Amino acid sequence: MCRTLTAFPTTCLERAKEFKTRLGIFLHKSELGSDTGSVGKFEWSSKHGKEGRNFSEDVLGWKESFDLLLSSKNGVAAFHAFLKTEFSEENLEFWLACEEFKKLRSATKLASRAHKIFDEFIRSEAPKEVNIDHETRELTRTNVQAATATCFDVAQGKTRTLMEKDSYPRFLKSPAYQDLAAQAAAALASPSSCGPVEPSHT
Repeated sequence: MCRTLTAFPTTCLERAKEFKTRLGIFLHKSELGSDTGSVGKFEWSSKHGKEGRNFSEDVLGWKESFDLLLSSKNGVAAFHAFLKTEFSEENLEFWLACEEFKKLRSATKLASRAHKIFDEFIRSEAPKEVNIDHETRELTRTNVQAATATCFDVAQGKTRTLMEKDSYPRFLKSPAYQDLAAQAAAALASPSSCGPVEPSHT
């Protein structure tokens, strides 16, 4: 039943199912916590979805830059699942938590959430302690005492740099992504390509 890259489905529905199977490689046995919100679910192309106009292009865009990967909900989900296989998902989860934190407008909520993020990711022996230097850890500790939307910026930036230089290249070289990207490229090159890859519900 397993198809090879040279035996592509001939209909949009079959192609969508094939992509979903490939994506399952990343998400197999990877259950994300509630702190990352809906990042554990791949979002398929929709007629009104700016990001998902063409799923194949989305997949191929992940290797163009780390920014493109992080701007894609599908990409973030795949990258998170990959990081779980390396037991380093806390870096991405911290980055995502910081992104959500910066959207808060209430000073009370900022203070409460800042302490929660610090206790979960920054303090020594935190359950999801990220790999940052002592100076950054202490700077962040000070910042949290008078929390603002930017109090995690230094720590978040260093964590992002670590992912971009270390985990991201390995993600791109992983067999799962290589396989998915090859199929995405072939789908775009196929003369029978029928536009955005969308699952059919009919």
